Amino acid sequence: MELLLQLLITLVVMFALARLGSMIVTRFGLPGLIGEIVMGIVIANIAFGDGWSLMEDVLAIEMPDPVAGTEGSTVYQVVYAFAELGVIFLLFTVGLETKVKDLMNSGRPALLCAILGVVVPFVLGFALIMAWPNTAIGGGDMNHALFLAAAMVATSVGITARIIKDLRLMDTKEARIIIAAAVIDDVLGMIVLAIVQGMVESGELSIGNVASITIQAVVFVLAIIAVCKWVVPKIYDYFDARRRKAEAEGRVPRSVNKLALAIIVCLAMSAFAEYIGLAAIIGAFLAGMLFADHAWEWDLEHKIDSISTFMLSFFFLNVGLQVDIMSLTNGSVLLLAVVTIVLALIGKYVGCGFGTKIGDRSIDKKSFNIIGVGMMPRGEVGIIIASIGLGIVVEGQRAMTSELYTVVVLMSVVTTIIAPPILAKLFRDKYPEEYKILPEDQI
Repeated sequence: MELLLQLLITLVVMFALARLGSMIVTRFGLPGLIGEIVMGIVIANIAFGDGWSLMEDVLAIEMPDPVAGTEGSTVYQVVYAFAELGVIFLLFTVGLETKVKDLMNSGRPALLCAILGVVVPFVLGFALIMAWPNTAIGGGDMNHALFLAAAMVATSVGITARIIKDLRLMDTKEARIIIAAAVIDDVLGMIVLAIVQGMVESGELSIGNVASITIQAVVFVLAIIAVCKWVVPKIYDYFDARRRKAEAEGRVPRSVNKLALAIIVCLAMSAFAEYIGLAAIIGAFLAGMLFADHAWEWDLEHKIDSISTFMLSFFFLNVGLQVDIMSLTNGSVLLLAVVTIVLALIGKYVGCGFGTKIGDRSIDKKSFNIIGVGMMPRGEVGIIIASIGLGIVVEGQRAMTSELYTVVVLMSVVTTIIAPPILAKLFRDKYPEEYKILPEDQI
């Protein structure tokens, strides 16, 4: 009973603080997730007097240490479970927006934009850590380099899509390329994550091992795409035919609870992905693709959002809990964060911009800039990848140090803050509003 009471108090306080943080930053036009991360950092780093801690003394949260083999307090384990489920449903929602026919019809510019937008940031991130002289924060370590590189690959299409939608420019050529490239980027990012996680956990970097992991990840993705293209339509047609037959015979057609079916498939595929050595979020993403063609008809996105809104707040809070703000007093960590942010911005701008230009020679400088900036936000995706690395221990060492984790969080937050206002300005420079209300026109 005492544990339940403590757990309920913790959940109430944390969720209330998360929503407060989200509400505050959205007033400044920033994504709510940034406020939730900041609240997590505040909870983790507030201490008064003789070591009094909001996190430990009020919320009863004791953080785990994978290296030492400790699992953290029971309260934290429940919060962590909520966080992981929130991420699973988030990637399921992303999958719901990823239609196979859009992937097939994305065109050469979007395809090359996505490919170079993955390759260039990955190479830059990997080279940065391998060349970084300070080994105490992960410099020169292969595992750390792989996970930072994988985190830099990510693109948060939700941030960019929201900006484009608010500007009412979804029908522009640049918007179509960005959205299509971001969808392909998501698929490629999941494959990269699967390869990196498999290589790090196996501890083998041989060509045979890399090929095996790559084939496994690619086959999994292609199998789901094939099911989406050929099997799912037949299943839908079968149930549609049964419904029409029942209506013709004057019977009430049997209906299937679409939400329950979607949740079962999402959790089952997440478990299967985890079982075969891939990340659970990969299974969730692919599960969403299975329902993508009928997600709007069945109102799945809205229903799943109702579930994930609650749980996802705990994920972003947990991201903040993992950040040691004192590590930024280390000059080397701060310098690494600045260099990482600069390379993250350059990597997407150059990779995606030139990829689009190679695919379509008619792309002018303004379109180049729009597409390059539109693919910059890392948002939640980069943080999710870093969180996975933080929890993997190889030979008594984390696959991502706490300092590198802090760097990735800063990189994700800064790119998410910087890109939207620049993108909005670039779009308006090329597509001026037809009607503007001038100050003298206002009543």
